[in-house]
Amino acid sequence: MTAFVSARLLRSLLPALSLAALLAAIFYLEPRAMSYFGLNLLLNLAVPIALATIAQMFVITVNDLDLSIGAYVGFTACVAATWLKDSPVLGIAVLLGCIALYAAVGALIYLRDLPSIVVTLGMSFVWQGLAVLLLPTPGGHAPGWLLAIMGLRTPFLPFAIFASIGLGFIVHLGLMRSAYGVVLRGAGGNARSVARAGWSMLKIKMTMFALAGLFGALSGLALVGLTTSADANIALRYTLLSIAGVILGGGEFVGGRVSPMGAVIGAATLTLAASFLSFLRLNPDWQIGAQGAILILVLALRLLVTRWERQR
Repeated sequence: MTAFVSARLLRSLLPALSLAALLAAIFYLEPRAMSYFGLNLLLNLAVPIALATIAQMFVITVNDLDLSIGAYVGFTACVAATWLKDSPVLGIAVLLGCIALYAAVGALIYLRDLPSIVVTLGMSFVWQGLAVLLLPTPGGHAPGWLLAIMGLRTPFLPFAIFASIGLGFIVHLGLMRSAYGVVLRGAGGNARSVARAGWSMLKIKMTMFALAGLFGALSGLALVGLTTSADANIALRYTLLSIAGVILGGGEFVGGRVSPMGAVIGAATLTLAASFLSFLRLNPDWQIGAQGAILILVLALRLLVTRWERQR
């Protein structure tokens, strides 16, 4: 029994241990990174990546996959840098419409029993095309209030750390501790039982996709608040980063098994991985492959721990 508990504890702590190991390696290679300014540089993009990862997590919770989140974040970033600054009412209306469209995509996937990968892949071209039409060349300007929020200077630790922890905690309370959160996760674990209990699977799908749209839009806003401008291609890589972040954080593609805090930790790990590879002076052309190798290594360790847990 003790061994079983130890295996489960190790499995749950693996994302945090991976992050700690990566931080230790970075501090060893560059001791000056162990400072407020250094941590701020290392984790500068952690918030938008964490928000995109949480968005992907909501979709994965109901056994779907969103291949459009990167293009969607890019489009919302373009909206934030143009309409939201020049015509706030129009900008807010467009962002709310985007969230509603995300919910409609969830309804379409459920009602027509379509593969989410195919539908969201198609939507990625839609979002990308809209972003290019709205902002053909990089530009625009972030609203002043957005710059103020993302530029907050908090005591002791950078704002990105507090924001990421707060994000994980809030989503954890909503998805893991609330009664409706249990229903939402149950839809990914056993949809038939949830439906038999009287819950509408259509509403659940729409809710989870709407939440993905909300957090994806927040990711676009956060990204513009950091970069001060936008580009139609600014967040295309967020699609793969968000999937990797959920899996690194202990989530699984099926069964409704996810971890909000783990997803945030996974996003931070991927953010730090790029800095770690830069400190190694690795050729940029090889960095994406090296990030994939880090992901495979962590997943291999998790598989070993899972097998040990089952043997006990």
